[in-house]
Amino acid sequence: MTDPSDAATAASAKSGGEVNRAGLAFAISAYGLWGFLPVYFIALEPAGPIEIVGWRVLLSLVFCALLIAATRAWRPFAALLRDRRVVLTMGAAGVLIFVNWQTYVFATLTGQVVEAALGYFINPIVTVFLGVLVLRERLNLTQWIAVGISIVAVVVLGVGYGNLPWIALILAFSFGFYGLIKKRVGAKVDAVSGLTLETLWLAPLAVLQLVFVGVTAGLTLGTVSPWHTVLLLLAGAVTAVPLLLFAAASRRLPLIYMGFIQYFAPFIQFLVGVVVLREPMPLERWIGFGLVWVALAVLTFDLVRGVRNARRTAVGPI
Repeated sequence: MTDPSDAATAASAKSGGEVNRAGLAFAISAYGLWGFLPVYFIALEPAGPIEIVGWRVLLSLVFCALLIAATRAWRPFAALLRDRRVVLTMGAAGVLIFVNWQTYVFATLTGQVVEAALGYFINPIVTVFLGVLVLRERLNLTQWIAVGISIVAVVVLGVGYGNLPWIALILAFSFGFYGLIKKRVGAKVDAVSGLTLETLWLAPLAVLQLVFVGVTAGLTLGTVSPWHTVLLLLAGAVTAVPLLLFAAASRRLPLIYMGFIQYFAPFIQFLVGVVVLREPMPLERWIGFGLVWVALAVLTFDLVRGVRNARRTAVGPI
């Protein structure tokens, strides 16, 4: 027998194939832009991490406000502002994304792009681990194997370095908890409104950061070169555009596709660190990364198997 959902999918593929290709293009563009972020931040030197993140917060807020104004979305945004729970939740998300941004820019400007890439490689595994700790979800044997391999990888990297890969762990856990918070608000808060609320919370801190830099080292905006000024002023767009592309892709692509494509960003970052910036890759690093990639392969296998089983269940007996 033919499953009605399969017929609907086939019909949608005939009429909406372009939409699927557009979703794929949106996803690849989003993760591609995130992958090349280290190159962008390095181009902003001599601006330091504190100044860069300060401008990133404020200019993202300005960019999002302009988008809301252009799309005449003030009313739904005002409704969100009246929801105290949403506002406080996005404040917590703002703190986590601030920690993530600050750590990532610091890693990029101090020659630790490869470790930053490691953070985003292990992020899916950390997300699974947080699901157990926070949401009390149950893992199957395959998922536990993936988590176990990733823990061994962190131990190997820690022994090789002489200390734990703190940058990778901070990036993975801050973004993992950020994802949990975003999951709680769900579709109630769209990408633009979410980033607007987060940066609105962070704006006072960003101002303090810029004042601190201005009083101590001195702000670089407008003092280095016209090119540097333009690049720094693009920080808001560089932050918001991939997020919007990601949101557009998520609406058009199945979760399994998004699961595969999410590895584009850390893989590009890894290549930038190793090939472009020539960061050292001793044997223990290759072993640690190899174990992480094995864990991701196990997790991906489990995801594919889960999707196939769900399809078989949906089709039922013939």
